[in-house]
Amino acid sequence: MATEISNPEGFPIPLLLSTVAFISITTFVIKKISGEGFRRDKVANSFADILVGGVSILSNKDSILARDKVKGSIEGYERLFTGARKKVGSVSEECSIKERAKEYKTMVNSFYDLVTDFYEWGWGQSFHFAPRLKGETFMESIKRLEYFVTSRAGFTKGMKILDVGCGVGGPMRNIHHFCKADITGVTINEYQVKVGNQYCEYEGISKETRIIQGDFQKLSEIFEEGVFDGAYQFEATCHSPDRVEVFSGVNRSLKKGGYFTGVEWVVLPEKGFDKNNADHVRIKEGIEVGNGLPTLATSAEVLKALEDSGFEIIDSFDANEGVHSKYEIPWYATLSGSFTLSGFRMTRLGRICTHVFITILETVGIAPKGSIRVSSLLNATALDLVEGGKKGLFTPSFYFLARKK
Repeated sequence: MATEISNPEGFPIPLLLSTVAFISITTFVIKKISGEGFRRDKVANSFADILVGGVSILSNKDSILARDKVKGSIEGYERLFTGARKKVGSVSEECSIKERAKEYKTMVNSFYDLVTDFYEWGWGQSFHFAPRLKGETFMESIKRLEYFVTSRAGFTKGMKILDVGCGVGGPMRNIHHFCKADITGVTINEYQVKVGNQYCEYEGISKETRIIQGDFQKLSEIFEEGVFDGAYQFEATCHSPDRVEVFSGVNRSLKKGGYFTGVEWVVLPEKGFDKNNADHVRIKEGIEVGNGLPTLATSAEVLKALEDSGFEIIDSFDANEGVHSKYEIPWYATLSGSFTLSGFRMTRLGRICTHVFITILETVGIAPKGSIRVSSLLNATALDLVEGGKKGLFTPSFYFLARKK
């Protein structure tokens, strides 16, 4: 199975994969025999161990998605991207985009049912990228962006802040520790609510931070008008089928003069993205199918949506504008590779090992049916993200700061 895989570092890949699989399965069996399974209340240790964590996410009894539903969920998700990676342009057709916009709740919810644990195991609790300076660790860069975004908006102790599309709440907890604001996160995904609130309890901040389940397209049905002092989002509203609708809901929930800030995924026509270039469209569509997106916008479209929603634009720029500077580590570098113990699982070779590992676990019945397809989806989109970043066609970190008029 792995005999044709090679890499420039010269690792004996078949031996490596076999060793990873053997140790992982053996560790899993030992844990099961000893009664020490995956426990969210000790999550700080669950994902820290690469091997045990890897098995844990595939045998997680906390999951909202039943084991026998994984296969059906990934098949339903893939149907919304019919033709993806087979016929360039099919995902960009108006009828395809409209279908995903109509089914966005199912699409996004299914996507995060499938990938939340994979994201956390490979990335951490903050599901976003960040510009990274030479000498800066990955997690330092993640927190630096979170602190920059919210400090520029002036979020401080005593303020009530809204986290739009909060995931499992990694940014929310980091930001609370940084500025002591009271933060409410909203996510459409039930599993993320369950996991995120357990983390808030674990850190002793459940009175100051909490996650509720809700559709950020319908914020007016969740919150009264003018209840928040500020709001932010990290790479969340790229999932929106209608940014004017979600931004208008944010605007309504803010007090007059309140700031809305964050970073957004966009393609970059100003740096060369050409919607008539088949290769560029291929990369764009690969990013969309692998991340549950109706369609990627441009920075100009994001800013117009903010203005049409009643916001005044205070500042905006690509936080990754120095991505190829000799003083920075490209935001996509983590996906293409540093061979550290903690970073290995994010690299291309690490993802290959993980995929083979998952294949073995699904084959022997430990991982639910469909896990291989989820792994394939994430592996393919990682390559698209790296290619889009290298060619300057895409950024995950278009920064904006806007104020309610």
